[in-house]
Amino acid sequence: MPGPEKHFVTRSGWLRATVLGANDGIISTASLVIGVAAASETRDPIILAGVAGLVAGALSMAAGEYVSVSSQSDIETADLEREAEEIEKVPETELEELTLIYQKRGLERNLAKQVAEQLTSHNAVAAHARDELGINEITQARPLLAAFASGAAFTLGGLLPVLVALFLPMHSMVYFQYAFAMIFLILLGIVSATTGGSSIYRAVIRITFWGTIAMGITALIGYLFGINAA
Repeated sequence: MPGPEKHFVTRSGWLRATVLGANDGIISTASLVIGVAAASETRDPIILAGVAGLVAGALSMAAGEYVSVSSQSDIETADLEREAEEIEKVPETELEELTLIYQKRGLERNLAKQVAEQLTSHNAVAAHARDELGINEITQARPLLAAFASGAAFTLGGLLPVLVALFLPMHSMVYFQYAFAMIFLILLGIVSATTGGSSIYRAVIRITFWGTIAMGITALIGYLFGINAA
């Protein structure tokens, strides 16, 4: 007897927030440290900038994710309330909507109506939420989970460049930051692709390409400010 199928889409909600947080933590903190290191020859301002960027970024990421996903949740709740009201007021119209949806998916008229009637009798709101609005347990917004996953992942990702700035030699700090950031990003790409069941190659190329651009631009800005300050 075959076992249950393994579906990666069930991980999409928390995985998206986690990868976004960790990616942003690594790139933004490393970019900030690189920018300061390019304009400074002492360690203290680099560490201070890294820690400040880490704390501010983690809080901002968590708050932003919570507000964003809460807005999505509010929209879903409002749609479900409207749908429940319409089901109560015009049940025949709502039944016809479900019937047409199932017809468009390939069922014959009579069978589509039978399916619509049975699902409506079981849980009308759930049927319309899933098949008319596209809302289900997998895709439903979870603000607290998204905020925690994003903020915690940013903290972990941002801590890595700070540790590099704390312990590695100052004379090549910019190069150390870039090299280790690439290693961290490659590992993140591998983990996220493996967890999500997608292409490791595409994930690694995508994440390292944009990370290189971000850090390169920040290093250039830091270098130009360092020259101007001299």
